[in-house]
Amino acid sequence: MVTRRRMLAGLAATSLLPSAGWSSVGTPDYLSAARTQNGTYLLAGLTVAGEITFTIPLPARGHAAAAHPERAEAVAFARRPGTFALVMDCRDGTIILTLTAPEGRHFYGHGAFSADGSTLFTSENDYEAGEGRIGLWDITQNYTRIGEFSSGGVGPHDLKLMPDGETLVVANGGIETHPDMGRSKLNIPVMQPNLSYVSLAGEILEQIELTARLHKNSIRHLAVRQDGMVAFAMQWQGSKSDTHPLLGLHQRGSKAKLLSASPKAQQQLQGYAGSVALSNDGGLVAITSPRGNVLHVFDTETGQPSAILSAKDVCGIGPTATGFLFTTGTGHIGTLSEETAQHPLQWDNHLIDISHNR
Repeated sequence: MVTRRRMLAGLAATSLLPSAGWSSVGTPDYLSAARTQNGTYLLAGLTVAGEITFTIPLPARGHAAAAHPERAEAVAFARRPGTFALVMDCRDGTIILTLTAPEGRHFYGHGAFSADGSTLFTSENDYEAGEGRIGLWDITQNYTRIGEFSSGGVGPHDLKLMPDGETLVVANGGIETHPDMGRSKLNIPVMQPNLSYVSLAGEILEQIELTARLHKNSIRHLAVRQDGMVAFAMQWQGSKSDTHPLLGLHQRGSKAKLLSASPKAQQQLQGYAGSVALSNDGGLVAITSPRGNVLHVFDTETGQPSAILSAKDVCGIGPTATGFLFTTGTGHIGTLSEETAQHPLQWDNHLIDISHNR
């Protein structure tokens, strides 16, 4: 006779054991890393109203996080060239596991789960070879490292699961780095960023590159619309006096469409787009610039700018039902029309939308 204990053990072994979803931690809409006033670091859950639903301490500065599609579980990644990623039970702040990048690798601060939540994909640097890798971790086997494949380029930063559930889109920033050199960029004169579409088995399905004159435009961050349109934010590695597009849109099988504001407004970005987000209806796309203290919004259909908002040290950005929510390094949280909340925290680079996980 199978006892209840043995049955639960069997379910756990096959990863079928029911677990509480995101509603169990106050129904957060977003995840964000932050720095406290005493210099420590944390990961927080945030609502669209700017309320904090939970906080979990981090051992060092975080960058972004990946949320499990069903369980109230998140993986918080160290900032490049960090080698730790913390698997957290967001219900009680328990650190379930600490993942460590394999020897010769470091994380780039981003990751994505498969649609069924069974696999975690992580952007990594094979720094001796100077090549980008995507790491694979089996969640059903307690986040066991099960392999890796090429990212399709150098310096993979952000990566997202495409709506088909079978493809990753990877922002290969093109910048070679090595942890022995800190955050120094080693190949700027010859860098070649690209946007790569990769199957979950590691096959490069499609790639796009910018024109030769824009080869110093590092493709860094991504947002994906339900129809598969990808928005990508860039960071210019050339002269700061140059003014180039820092936002692009792409549909597979077509050329990339680059978006710019007026020369004066574009110059205000100071060559740096920190984050990107698409509105829930997909009609708008926004980028932020903490260096320029500004947020730009564009119409995805026409490619024309529709709003510009000044906000000191603004970087995190995520969609709301009516537009966007942003976070700043000064602790502010707001929309395009009003300040929503303020906390005694320095919000880090990204506001990770998890509203679809509920």
